[in-house]
Amino acid sequence: MPVHKVQGYIRQCLDSLLDPDLPNLEVIAVDDASPDGCGEILDEFAERDSRVKVRHLTENVGLGHARNVGLDMATGDYVWFFDSDDYATEGAVKAICERLAETRPDVLMFDYARAYWNGKVKRSIINYLFREPPAPDVFTLEERPSVLEMMMTAWNRAIRREFLLDLGLRFSGGYYEDVNVTYPILMAAERLSLLDRVCYIYRQRRRGAITRTTGAKHFDAFAQYDRIFAFMDQMGPKADQFRELMFNRTIWHLLVIIERGDRVHPSENERFFAEMSKTYNRYRPEGHVPPDDKPLLAEKHRLIQKNDYRGFQRLGPGSVKAKAKKPARKANNLRKRGLLYSKSVAKDRYYQMQRRLPIDENLAVFAAYWYRGYACNPAAIYEKTRELAPHIRCVWIVKPGARKSMPEGVDYVVAGGAEYYRTLARAKYFVNNVNFPDHLVKRPGQVHLMTQHGTPLKKMGLDQMEYPVGANDMDFKALITRSDRWDYLVSSNPLSTEAWERGFPCKYEMLEIGYPRNDRLVTATDEERARLRAEIGIPEGATAILYAPTHRDYQRRYSPMFDIGKVVEQLGQDHVLLLRAHYYYKIKNMAADLGWPEGRVIDVSGHRSVEELSIASDALLTDYSSIMFDYANLDRPIVIYANDWETYKLTRGVNFDLTATPPGVVATTETELVDAFVSRAAWSDTAQKAREAFRARFCPWDDGHAAERAVRRLFLGEQVPNPPA
Repeated sequence: MPVHKVQGYIRQCLDSLLDPDLPNLEVIAVDDASPDGCGEILDEFAERDSRVKVRHLTENVGLGHARNVGLDMATGDYVWFFDSDDYATEGAVKAICERLAETRPDVLMFDYARAYWNGKVKRSIINYLFREPPAPDVFTLEERPSVLEMMMTAWNRAIRREFLLDLGLRFSGGYYEDVNVTYPILMAAERLSLLDRVCYIYRQRRRGAITRTTGAKHFDAFAQYDRIFAFMDQMGPKADQFRELMFNRTIWHLLVIIERGDRVHPSENERFFAEMSKTYNRYRPEGHVPPDDKPLLAEKHRLIQKNDYRGFQRLGPGSVKAKAKKPARKANNLRKRGLLYSKSVAKDRYYQMQRRLPIDENLAVFAAYWYRGYACNPAAIYEKTRELAPHIRCVWIVKPGARKSMPEGVDYVVAGGAEYYRTLARAKYFVNNVNFPDHLVKRPGQVHLMTQHGTPLKKMGLDQMEYPVGANDMDFKALITRSDRWDYLVSSNPLSTEAWERGFPCKYEMLEIGYPRNDRLVTATDEERARLRAEIGIPEGATAILYAPTHRDYQRRYSPMFDIGKVVEQLGQDHVLLLRAHYYYKIKNMAADLGWPEGRVIDVSGHRSVEELSIASDALLTDYSSIMFDYANLDRPIVIYANDWETYKLTRGVNFDLTATPPGVVATTETELVDAFVSRAAWSDTAQKAREAFRARFCPWDDGHAAERAVRRLFLGEQVPNPPA
């Protein structure tokens, strides 16, 4: 398994292969000098599973040569070359092993399905080849030549290792590196077998697929097919029976490359066609007749043979495709026949007009939580911008109801007004911890920084497609369209980087800089802590527990997961609970409404800053909220109340098992919850060691300078350590 820049997918890949019932399995992962976190992830798997062998290369050698490195390391009877951003279906590895044991072939072919970024999974369109006509358990290519028409990749077949080594075949460099292995082994094999089962999921990544990248590397295909025909020459007369079919497959593939429109650059099409003509005339079998049952294809063959590129162009659809640009929708799509000027049409016209005016190079827009107010990472970046880039004029966007909460001296506009649309149209920079609304049109030259607002314990973005309860009818296409506006995306830790790359496969620069909002936690002083405790009303000498639960997608309204009044009574007079309900819920003074002990439960749901609440508290009580990752920076006790962990996993989806690697004590009942504080287990050495390990894993970049790094990269154009040393 060659591994390079797939940190968002490699865990699923390895998990799909490491069947616990197969002790003799050997997974060889070749870290092809991957610049991201792949190497560390591989080492993590190897440490806990002896079946995983890792080789770290010091230089990037490419997919083909990395496969050769893995082949040289292999000791098994059979080898399966696997791409590290794909994954095996459930039970596939075991099914393949059983079929190999039954038939002992030189090559076993099995089926695959394509998994698209929008959640669609589609079996290969040639799956009928596994069944028509019914194949014997073992056969040769001469007996079933249609096998040569199957996908020519390395990952849809298991190969007897000694057979491959004896042939002397090696994967080559460049694009299409596997065809000069995958075709010849079928011709040379004395025993072929089929497994009519989808074993492999071929991920159609939205971006990052090498062979769907336009460039001159696609000319590598000619050298790869030269190698195949050279191998056939070495085979002698035995290969003659395959030349017609192999020739047709070659021309078919070269046509796919030139006709796709996203591989060969338009300026290179004529040169590619000329090379295709040379290949055609060099390897055309004696007596070859173009496929007359397909007139258009037959005509293409004739044009290729004559190197008539102009005639090929005239064929129209089905020949070279230029990237068609969809006609732009008229911006003023709100005006209908007979409709008088409404407020929405007037705003839209005004917004259009403002977008035709120059961009203000020193104007920056800040927003947080769907315009709820001044908060989170954008607030931290805003404050550092005023210090380091005072030439930038910073304007916040807020809802009408949030105006009173804005700090004194902070400039803002109210969403929906004329000044709001003018600011959206003219600003150079945009900073938000959620997406801006769909009506925002990103102009050329505008720059967007997405900070997100928490480390993703739960599934996010496209990962939510497998969890419909959590997705709640989300329009994923619209989500990705909004995310395509990002130029920069902040990551707080390696887990976040993996999740963001997988959940938001868009073209942005990942800023692995830590969380700006956590700067304040790292730099907090005793004086600040004392001041905040007094402001909040925490009694002198009391243990203040910040209770910050997360939202439950399977609940209609907020419902405490334990009897807060009862638990507070059991904690004793020297404990105070600071209740911070999730921002999804509109709650006013819940403590008073429900009759909880006066002065012992302080409702801080409306407090201006969760960072201030964290600094003021002595311990954190949460469930699956991302606040735990921030709070770990304070090195104070954390208790996880996981009474519905299994339900949460099934309905929302998670990126790791929190109960296996918690930041402290895990409680699943009210009794355990109370005991974690009363017995001081949350302050124990065991809890501290767990917290230290958690902090090392999830807070490696929080050093108090994350906001500075964001400002220097976004507003000052400086390169910053990524991640920080």
